[in-house]
Amino acid sequence: MTLTDTAAQTRDLIGLQEYTSKLEELARRDSHTLYLAIAERAHGVAYRLMGDYDSAYTHFQRAFELFNELGTRWQLARTLSELGELEMARGNLDTAREHYARALEHFAALDALPDVERTRALM
Repeated sequence: MTLTDTAAQTRDLIGLQEYTSKLEELARRDSHTLYLAIAERAHGVAYRLMGDYDSAYTHFQRAFELFNELGTRWQLARTLSELGELEMARGNLDTAREHYARALEHFAALDALPDVERTRALM
């Protein structure tokens, strides 16, 4: 999980391709919803990096739904931030700002100051 999440955060496509499917397989085997959601988000990052925005969106939406069910606000906010980045890549600036604003609300509520600052910079 750590290798997959780090690859997603550092935009390491090779690492994502190496680790994400393995994490997804283990998460499904063990019925580990948190890890499955992290794998879904990582798939989204990989697809975005490859320019397949529709597949990226599908994976980000799955991750969002799983994190929402789990009530993991920080993970949810990270996924919203990824959705913002996807919409920026698509040229949908207003939608990107909406995602970033929602992510910022969650990060601020958690006092996740580095994430707040990063999200504000992206906005």
